[in-house]
Amino acid sequence: GSYLAVFVGGGLGAALRHAVNRTSLVYLGPAYPYGTLIVNVVGSLLMGVLAELFLSKGGSSQELRLFLTTGFLGGFTTFSAFSLDAALTSYIVASVLLSIAALFVGMAGVRALT
Repeated sequence: GSYLAVFVGGGLGAALRHAVNRTSLVYLGPAYPYGTLIVNVVGSLLMGVLAELFLSKGGSSQELRLFLTTGFLGGFTTFSAFSLDAALTSYIVASVLLSIAALFVGMAGVRALT
């Protein structure tokens, strides 16, 4: 049921987060927490898309919603890493502003397409 959906989604999201972090280190270097910024902004965009789809379309099972939001996006985005990386003030501002903006862009994108 619902716990299995969250468990599997969370594992997949965390694995993808790890891949993004490793890839950003290789291509962008360790001087800035790019990986955490990327996952938080992309995750917020996806949360906006899903929230708007679930609200406007309905019909999704509770297990699918839990798998995608609490599970996958909960494992993919990380505000615990955000807190660790918060030593960089510009990172806090960029992460919060870009993540909130991405959420609204995702919601508006779904509205524009429907």
